[in-house]
Amino acid sequence: MIRRFNRFELKYLLPLASAEALKADLAGQVDADSFSGHTGYHVWSLYYDSPTYEFFWDKIEGLKFRRKLRIRAYPDSDHPLESVMVEIKQRINKTVQKRRLCLPIEKAYELCTGQFSGMVLDPLDAAVVAEVKDLVISKNLRPSCLISYQRTAYHGNRYNPGLRITFDTELKARCTQLVLDPSPAVAAENRYFIPPDWCILEIKLNDKVPDWLVSLLNAHNCELRRVSKYCSGLAHNKAFQVNHTSLSPLILPEQPSLQPANPFIHPERIVAP
Repeated sequence: MIRRFNRFELKYLLPLASAEALKADLAGQVDADSFSGHTGYHVWSLYYDSPTYEFFWDKIEGLKFRRKLRIRAYPDSDHPLESVMVEIKQRINKTVQKRRLCLPIEKAYELCTGQFSGMVLDPLDAAVVAEVKDLVISKNLRPSCLISYQRTAYHGNRYNPGLRITFDTELKARCTQLVLDPSPAVAAENRYFIPPDWCILEIKLNDKVPDWLVSLLNAHNCELRRVSKYCSGLAHNKAFQVNHTSLSPLILPEQPSLQPANPFIHPERIVAP
């Protein structure tokens, strides 16, 4: 498990049909993630924010330096959820940085209340624990939104070792029952914040986008967009108002006549950092 890394992240909104066509054209250029299989895997992210939703508004205001705290889980219906990842995701200009550690789920909840004891950690993990505790206490963080989705993942071959490509579907959120609970009664609270016939494509890389991938994205009319799953899911559930405009539902690329556009999905015309 990589515990610290810096990289670029590019995001696109695609209809599912376009995503499937792109996947077919990626064959031979990338390899399927070993955990992905044919149907992908579930991802849950429990986000934390301040009482005034400071991290939410940092994104809205376009701050060049911003952070998020989340507990990330990969639930498996065949096994109980025991271990999770506590992550600080930080953006400085166009660079994304992550610091994370793996913990038993109850210790993760404890840490995200600003408390932690009873475990011996190596120096890297201890540094993450200290940073999380400081962030939780200084910002008075508490659970704010749970995001769930299905992910299909690919990674670059030996010619593009730092490349990772993911397709996220079934994007849902809830702002009640803020625990990592797989029970049907709790999952029933989840609401789509992107229609089920759309997906988010993410390209994650350490360097420039390979020329072959730029050409492929252009061939499939992929338009770079600034999509925040956390902010979009929170806005959809909370119906925040920004500039007196409701942020829910999302405005998708093929609906230009619907105004005003969601500020969490900014169109871009570049395809490389």
